[in-house]
Amino acid sequence: MTDFEDITYEIDGAAGIITINRPERYNAFRGKTVEELIKAFRSAWADSRVSAIILTGAGEKAFCTGGDVKQRAETGDYGPTESGMFEIGYLHKLIRDIPKPVIAAVNGVAVGGGHVLHVLCDLTIASENARFGQAGPKVGSFDAGFGSAFLARVVGEKRAREIWYLCRQYDAATAERWGLVNWVVPQDKLLDEAKAVAAEIAEKSPTAIKFLKQSFNADTDHQAGLSNLAMSALDLFGKSDEGLEGAKAFAEKRPADFAKYVKA
Repeated sequence: MTDFEDITYEIDGAAGIITINRPERYNAFRGKTVEELIKAFRSAWADSRVSAIILTGAGEKAFCTGGDVKQRAETGDYGPTESGMFEIGYLHKLIRDIPKPVIAAVNGVAVGGGHVLHVLCDLTIASENARFGQAGPKVGSFDAGFGSAFLARVVGEKRAREIWYLCRQYDAATAERWGLVNWVVPQDKLLDEAKAVAAEIAEKSPTAIKFLKQSFNADTDHQAGLSNLAMSALDLFGKSDEGLEGAKAFAEKRPADFAKYVKA
């Protein structure tokens, strides 16, 4: 098994379990984290023992809080990678393209880019202490691709706009009521429930599951083009004074001052 620094990957029965392992940063991802997630997902794709993938976060406080804003405030980017690229857009497509169901086991907070990851998963199981929401506009960031367009398909336009415009956090019961998660379980039962679901999937025809996933995705595959455009825009925006103000304010634990950027 590949040695990872920012994640762990193990096979348990029919499940490939990928855990973002940066609890000291609330499982925020940097470039290296994304690179390791891609390697783990590709490994699970190629492994005939794996029928479903579980994505979760280390510890009890956070599933994933998105991009490491402190890293971005310090260096202006998300850190070095082997490829020289920050491949979050590719990770989004990989979660959709892998012909095996991906189950998000959300323990704690799923906000920002972490919220996008769980939305892209085929199923989401939440612990009772889970919280969901967006933070991008608060910290000088956004996802104008899958993170917004696909979210609107999941919860509807009005709710998606509320989530992005207001940047509030919602409890697990609200997320379940909105159709943002499939069901909620006690925190100490979360991983066991995800494993049980993976085992249930393993009893089904893998070819049928593959075609079904591709069929479900076909209706929104055009959003990949939006995602490419959005990631290019975000790369430029993140280096602007306005984008950097959000990151610096977060790192300095103060409200961001975006007033001077309001334009007609």
